[in-house]
Amino acid sequence: MKGDPAVDDELDAFSLVLPLPFRVALIIVLGVWAWGANLHYLTLIKIDVPALIRYPSRSSSRHPPHHLSTYRLASVLSVPLASALVLFWLFTHGNAKEVARWELLPNLYLLVMVVIFFLPLHMFSRSGRSRFLTTLRRISIGGLAEAHDGKFGDILMADALTSYAKVLGDLFISLCMFFSSGRSSTGKPDRLCGGQFFVPLIISIPSMIRLRQCLIEYGRVRKASREAPRGLGGINQGWGGQHLANALKYSSAFPVIILSALQRGYDPEKMGMSEKGLFRLWLFFVCVNSFYSFYWDVAKDWDLSLFSSDRDNPEHPWGLRRHRYFHNDNMYYTVIVLDLVLRCTWSLKLSSHLDHWNDVEGGIFAMEALEVFRRWVWIFFRVETEWGESDGFKMG
Repeated sequence: MKGDPAVDDELDAFSLVLPLPFRVALIIVLGVWAWGANLHYLTLIKIDVPALIRYPSRSSSRHPPHHLSTYRLASVLSVPLASALVLFWLFTHGNAKEVARWELLPNLYLLVMVVIFFLPLHMFSRSGRSRFLTTLRRISIGGLAEAHDGKFGDILMADALTSYAKVLGDLFISLCMFFSSGRSSTGKPDRLCGGQFFVPLIISIPSMIRLRQCLIEYGRVRKASREAPRGLGGINQGWGGQHLANALKYSSAFPVIILSALQRGYDPEKMGMSEKGLFRLWLFFVCVNSFYSFYWDVAKDWDLSLFSSDRDNPEHPWGLRRHRYFHNDNMYYTVIVLDLVLRCTWSLKLSSHLDHWNDVEGGIFAMEALEVFRRWVWIFFRVETEWGESDGFKMG
């Protein structure tokens, strides 16, 4: 355990209870539980998620269903996390100096989490963890499997990573502080640890991954069009413009990330712009990114007709589509509104009463958790859409 860092007296009440390493671990574990819930509910409504992501089917009826295996893994991750939290609270009693001194405990749990994912134990869903790590390794360099090898699974994971971008940034900050002398990873988070632009670079990686995947898909469409017989090229897939438009969506995140970093480390002597002007520029790009992403969620990822002329088609409820697996139409309308609201949580900065919410540790954690929740909801409808487009309705 390290000595008392200089930032001990700056710890807020939330960080005394849930320091940064524990927050990172908690959101990751909640994500595993959420994926299990995705699999469970979609199975109940006869959507075969493993088939969509080309995951091997169970070789025996004695093997537990995929969602149960995921729940087991989540339980294995949750028990040591809960134990570590209880021990941490018992040892620290909310004392800032003790919180900083006992930084080893949450970081030890992060190590345990990594070990659990890599240990080849059958009881911990070995095949699922192996598939997860293989997919993660492939997409980490912007790779994308062919459709018959699990392309949809690659896209789902890469999209999930974009929602975990800030969590990945916090993980880096935690490790940076842990390995820095005179600092404690359970002390006040130093969001400039490693330099002004290192954390933004980490946060940008998931968007870079999806950007490259979109460009790969565009390249495949163009190649297929060139190789198709004369007169038939592009009939089924078009010229790939949708993939370029999707790439543009992910690119729109980069100005937001860069401008956020510049605002955090604003120096009037180095910036050729006032702080107010910088904020307005950030506001413009965050609006573009949020509303473009919201449009894409609704019109492309969920294939709803809200933004098209087909929304008044009498064959389906207004703004929705003909084939729907969720039979309560209000679910679709509710999720559309929810997605818009959660895409625009940045608007809290515009309120003179709530603008500080984005700067306190509890507020930052809440924003990260809400984004993971938004992605969890998004997955239900994204998978449902893919199931319908892959003739799932005929199979079901």
